[in-house]
Amino acid sequence: MLSTEDRKQLAAKGISEQQIESQLQQFREGFPYLRLRAAAGVGNGIFSPSDTECQALVEAWDAYKSEGHHITKFVPASGAASRMFKNMFEFRDGDADEPTTDFEKTYFDSIHQFAFFPALDDACQVLYGETADELMEERRYKDIVGAMLDEEGLNYGQLPKGLLQFHAYEDTARTPLEEHLVEAALYAASDGRADVHFTVSAEHRELFEELVQRVKADYEKKFGIQYTVSFSEQKPSTDTLAATLDNEPFRTDDGRLLFRPGGHGALIQNLSDLESEVVFIKNIDNVVPDRLKPATTLWKQVIAGVLVNAQRQAFDYLRRLDEGNCGRAELEEMCHFLLHDLCTEVPGISDLPEKELIATLKAKFNRPMRVCGMVKNVGEPGGGPFLAFNADGSVSPQILESSQIDTHNPAYMAMFQGGTHFNPVDLVCAIRDYKGNRFDLPRYVDPATGFISFKSKSGKELKALELPGLWNGAMSDWCTIFVEVPLETFNPVKTVNDLLRPQHQ
Repeated sequence: MLSTEDRKQLAAKGISEQQIESQLQQFREGFPYLRLRAAAGVGNGIFSPSDTECQALVEAWDAYKSEGHHITKFVPASGAASRMFKNMFEFRDGDADEPTTDFEKTYFDSIHQFAFFPALDDACQVLYGETADELMEERRYKDIVGAMLDEEGLNYGQLPKGLLQFHAYEDTARTPLEEHLVEAALYAASDGRADVHFTVSAEHRELFEELVQRVKADYEKKFGIQYTVSFSEQKPSTDTLAATLDNEPFRTDDGRLLFRPGGHGALIQNLSDLESEVVFIKNIDNVVPDRLKPATTLWKQVIAGVLVNAQRQAFDYLRRLDEGNCGRAELEEMCHFLLHDLCTEVPGISDLPEKELIATLKAKFNRPMRVCGMVKNVGEPGGGPFLAFNADGSVSPQILESSQIDTHNPAYMAMFQGGTHFNPVDLVCAIRDYKGNRFDLPRYVDPATGFISFKSKSGKELKALELPGLWNGAMSDWCTIFVEVPLETFNPVKTVNDLLRPQHQ
């Protein structure tokens, strides 16, 4: 099946023939749906802390930071912003010369409110010798959109979101990258240092690095800290093979195997490479201006407090289990922590023989740990929190996408449609074990939670394979705690007009 040239191509990417065969088998067999116990809710898998508890959790996080632990803010930032401008591409390439849809009218009616408007106005003058307002008076709307999207203008149609101007301030406009630097100073700095890691695409890495070099000193002066800003790219070894509709390797016109990026689940490798003890994960576009940052800062500290408290307890139990001589009462206490604090149910655990019980507790406690903020469901597309069955028969909290749920199962669909909470990608993770060693995070991925989609290449249909998502199946075998956080902490930018929402003004 594989030629000598194919094997050279695999070797260059660091992909084994065994991986290729495994991926072709996944195309042939598909992926199983997950078995669900229930949608998670407050009191059933989701912890909703009181004001008093929040204060104690913030203090726990402050105490942890004061001990000089290595903390990183990890921001997936490789995606291009082209989808953000889908409506404006359609206007530019369409037949109408003037705005006709509500989206288009809103864009032009509010154009002065965009943080990038001064830069857009400058681009219009450079390209056309006229201001944006003058162009609108002449009904040259498409020229304005071209100045925003095209390479000779702002090039926003090709740049990643992290480099776009999102928020206007008195004397400047900030990009999401800069807002994440500010956030890091507010809740993730330890011992006078803030460590921020962005995952980027190779084609945009230099632009990210240039922006950091341009602004880093100003933010260090503003917050009295030093930044360590690093970058990584998805590894070629995490690309996945494309397949024909007959589940054979898809080949390009020149006969080469076609590989595609494996999705954000590939970033589990990048996360595993970090030297940190605790890592915050948040999407690049979920940022707010300074006036709204207090809520974000508070709740990041709250979920971090939940994490370090739970980790401290798990580490204590693991050391006691290592020492031996735990009495039955101590083991029952550990079972209670596993069930009530880590929300992990192991059927019949209390009836296990002592040796088997100890081994089970060790296995369940000695895993990477994450605390995930969950907001109330307001109809946003995407994943949600569930209590799901694992391969070993246990039940634990999992973040699931709709594609992982059997839509032909009425009970499961009722759970999905009746879910009270939504996943905003708001995580804080502990990635070292109780002996201080880094966890090998790819070991904790559930390979059965990938996803197959249909795409095309050169007019030919193909099947594409996405790896288990970073916060879905890639973290399937982690200790997971869900915490309810306010909706005001979730302010993504999916379209350019989202920047007109009050949260981004």
